[in-house]
Amino acid sequence: MSTVPEIARVRAGDLTVAYRTWGPESAPPLILLHGLTSSGAAWEAVARALASDWRVYAPDARGHGRTDWPGEYSFASMAADVGNFAAALRLRRPVLIGHSMGGIAAYRHARAVGDGLAALVLSETPPPTPIQRPLPPRPDGPQSYDYDARVAVVRQLAEPDPGWWDGLADIAVPTLVIGGGDTSPFDQDLMAAMAERIPNGRFASLPGGHRIPATAPAELAAAVTEFLSTTIDLGQNKT
Repeated sequence: MSTVPEIARVRAGDLTVAYRTWGPESAPPLILLHGLTSSGAAWEAVARALASDWRVYAPDARGHGRTDWPGEYSFASMAADVGNFAAALRLRRPVLIGHSMGGIAAYRHARAVGDGLAALVLSETPPPTPIQRPLPPRPDGPQSYDYDARVAVVRQLAEPDPGWWDGLADIAVPTLVIGGGDTSPFDQDLMAAMAERIPNGRFASLPGGHRIPATAPAELAAAVTEFLSTTIDLGQNKT
């Protein structure tokens, strides 16, 4: 049975970020960003499927897992964390893949860095329109995430930055938007419209609902591999 790699840590900006890695150190870099209340460990099956061609990095987001819990959980801060993490590890033009909350951080970072990424994949990433999600009560006992992070994300989804939608047009790298099909809680037509808004975007639908990295990891890895094979020359993207 496979095991999750041991956790490494790096100082990235004002945070100490915990992360896991898969694949040879000489391979081109690929960063995986997890969703709300999860951790980098959630990507294990996908990461192992990609690790033959990529050096895969899966950090815990701020307020999650073993990364610092600073109490400030804006999407802007999460996007800045991506750049700080890549800079701290000296990752040149990584592929960036974000799921749900991680996808929001990913596309905000992509807008900021222009062609500083090799490619972008957004898995079941909420469209930048108001989304009402119930907030469960604060759980008893210790948790693997900061409940305040959950509160902050739910509030930001309900009142999104009005510039998000227009900002999709500023993403300068090839982008794959992946929806989870009929069982997803998010409007799949809006996800397809997100892809259309991105100049070099495309849309794909996979089975598995919202939690694609857990419910359809093989299909997700295959879709990513096919997409990257048509957009990236691996020989030109070494670290």
